[in-house]
Amino acid sequence: MAVVIGRLLGAAFLLCFGTGLYSHFLQDPLPWMVFAPRPFWLYQITQGIHITAGIACFPLLLAKLYVVFPDLFTYPPITNFTGFLERASIAIFVSSSLVQIVIGLFDTFQWYPFPFNFRQVHFALSFVIIGSLAIHIAVKLPKISRYWTHADSFDAEGDLTLDEADVAPTDATVAAELAQHPTPLGPIVYRADRLTGRLFAWIDSAPVRNSPRDARVSRRGFVATVGIAVAALVGLTAGQSFAIFGGSNVFAPRKMGIGPNRLPINRTARAAQVTDDMVGPAWTLTVQRGDAISTFTREQLLALPQHEVQLPIACVEGWSQLATWKGVRLRDLTATVGRRAGEDLRLTSLEVKGGYRVTEMGHEYIEDDLTLVALELNGATLAMDHGYPARMIAPGRPGVLQTKWLSTLEVLS
Repeated sequence: MAVVIGRLLGAAFLLCFGTGLYSHFLQDPLPWMVFAPRPFWLYQITQGIHITAGIACFPLLLAKLYVVFPDLFTYPPITNFTGFLERASIAIFVSSSLVQIVIGLFDTFQWYPFPFNFRQVHFALSFVIIGSLAIHIAVKLPKISRYWTHADSFDAEGDLTLDEADVAPTDATVAAELAQHPTPLGPIVYRADRLTGRLFAWIDSAPVRNSPRDARVSRRGFVATVGIAVAALVGLTAGQSFAIFGGSNVFAPRKMGIGPNRLPINRTARAAQVTDDMVGPAWTLTVQRGDAISTFTREQLLALPQHEVQLPIACVEGWSQLATWKGVRLRDLTATVGRRAGEDLRLTSLEVKGGYRVTEMGHEYIEDDLTLVALELNGATLAMDHGYPARMIAPGRPGVLQTKWLSTLEVLS
């Protein structure tokens, strides 16, 4: 059972790790990185999988701990270097995993009760988790290989059978071990069947009886419980990421179609300290490349050729929704200052402060027909909380990079 649950847990963590790296480098690319804007739904899918798999890790990790819990208290805890690696790797893996999925869940609700930077710690812990998991798998590989295919592990009734190495010790073994390893609390030793999670206590000389039948475990109820827990968590939260589950979205903090312009929001204008005066009639959008500068009022932007596209807002917290945007193609605006192929862009928002007040956009997005300086959303003027008077929308970009309340577009020549 430890191997069966381990497979699912390992797959979930690898999915989280891979999709998390993709999200991280979209936001903080290395100098040589270039990302394809198409398919435009790619980030929507990968980040939805990231959050959904992370939520599924809760019951899977608890189930794994339940199965192996008795082994955590074997005595003596370490007998050789391999045992040390096994103990150290699982201690690091379990502790870091619990922290990782808990703070990840907090992030989906945008609640940060901890004193450290979420993004930095979340990114660093992902490598700690994968590294400790790799060491643990390497140490346990012989046993994993033995049970991976279930060969000769189940009887005709579907129950897991154990060999001598897995059966709980006999009375004579327990007595000998107690005599060899006395404890300050008296003759108390905790041993357990490795696959059932049942904890036995030997107090003083109380007898312990074991039989071949005691060493057999029915897995159906346990697997069903874990499966129902995973399905319930995914089914009741995945609706924030995938429209097919929208009707069952009970616990996720964002719901499709709810919010200004029928679209959820993360950061309001008030939270960004953007006021009505800042976006009033005096507002202009400045586009520049070196000494070449063009400025546009909202009316002038509306007078330019308008294009309509359907693109999702896909946020790092896992929620996403497809919406209809209308505005001016970014490549047309940057052409007014002589932008050349291959040149990137720096975007500045009217936000007073914030980690994404100034962002950069690669040339691959600027040159895509779907990238707009959006002026309308879902058939109506942009709401203030969605970035009025103008915001960025581009295919395949995280929502935090779809800059709202645009003020300056600077071509990096």
